[in-house]
Amino acid sequence: MTTLQWLAGHAGRTFATGGVMTLVMMMLFMAIRLHRMYRRNGIYRLLIGVLPVILIQQGMLLAQHTSSLSSYPDLQLIQSLLGLLSFIIINFVFMKLYTQPSSRLKRQPFILLGIGMFLAAGFGLLLNPTSLAADSSPEWHPTLILDLYGIAVILAILLNSRGIEQRLNYSASLIVYFFYHLTGLAERYVFEGSSPFVLMLSQWLPVIYYTLLFLLLFEWVVERLMTTFHSSITDGLTSLYNRRHFNKKAEQALREIGRIGIIFCDIDNFKRLNDTHGHHKADGVLKQVAEILKEETSGIGIAGRYGGEELLALVVGEETKPETVAEAIRARIEKETIVTVSIGVCSGLQDTSVEEIVKRADEAMYQSKTTGKNKVTQHHASAKTRSKTKASAKSSAESHKL
Repeated sequence: MTTLQWLAGHAGRTFATGGVMTLVMMMLFMAIRLHRMYRRNGIYRLLIGVLPVILIQQGMLLAQHTSSLSSYPDLQLIQSLLGLLSFIIINFVFMKLYTQPSSRLKRQPFILLGIGMFLAAGFGLLLNPTSLAADSSPEWHPTLILDLYGIAVILAILLNSRGIEQRLNYSASLIVYFFYHLTGLAERYVFEGSSPFVLMLSQWLPVIYYTLLFLLLFEWVVERLMTTFHSSITDGLTSLYNRRHFNKKAEQALREIGRIGIIFCDIDNFKRLNDTHGHHKADGVLKQVAEILKEETSGIGIAGRYGGEELLALVVGEETKPETVAEAIRARIEKETIVTVSIGVCSGLQDTSVEEIVKRADEAMYQSKTTGKNKVTQHHASAKTRSKTKASAKSSAESHKL
């Protein structure tokens, strides 16, 4: 037996259908997880509902080719209806997931496609009412009109895939399904099992199609998890680290490096800016200041939002002087925005907690605020910290000489 004969034979069909059902079950598991995370999004409930229908349709398809059920045209019609209905619903789901918010996807066209599917099946039965009888010999297959309608459905969805994210990958899945549908028509009405190649394609193209759908859903799950994680550690307005995660990163740096510098920034006259220019303008300025902090600490530390108009920066490294970084931040904010900032700086070693270093930097900032604003003040504890660092480095050098 050749490879082609195996792929086109009973064993190949069983293996391919099993692969499809496995992919669908993994998609169902992901859909359930998504629904638990985002219960307000009804699209996940629809996905959970349609995936078992696909499993039933695949089971019926396998049963038709492994038993005498293939001689019952009514079961063939039900299987075709389930296949096309599930195709319409699952494509509505994926287009809904990846449609950009600016172009809302309407469900009415998909509802019309579903109604048209039943009308096509009814029209086929109307033309030949005896086509579903087990002992009849109809002039055409009872699902012929339904299959032809399926081509129109696939093309309609493919042509309306504009404006969605991942359009290339999604369109690729539709093209694969289109060729699967065509090979199914050719195998059923033209070759009738006489062409192993066409039979092989009709059995294995669904595996490729559902693999592409699985990858699209998997990528969606990863994006949602990344978004959820990012929102849990950052401030929604400035995209800087929130206070809790900033402290966590500072504690980690203090533990691993042994010395950190905290820069505490407070925007001058921010309440007046809110009152005179409005919240929208004030929020824009806050974003500008946050971006400057992020740029100035890139590679040498991190930036975070302490609360309100108060922002923090963490700098590390023996060659990095926090007061120098703070002055660069102050100068850029004065030059590039319509506000100024009062800044306090404090350095600390492992024998000092992060909370204490932040508190001292806050005190230094308050001194800047009350002595003219738009200036950088270094807390006196920073000088002691520097002396300790130099003494430690000198002692280490002397020990190395000995």
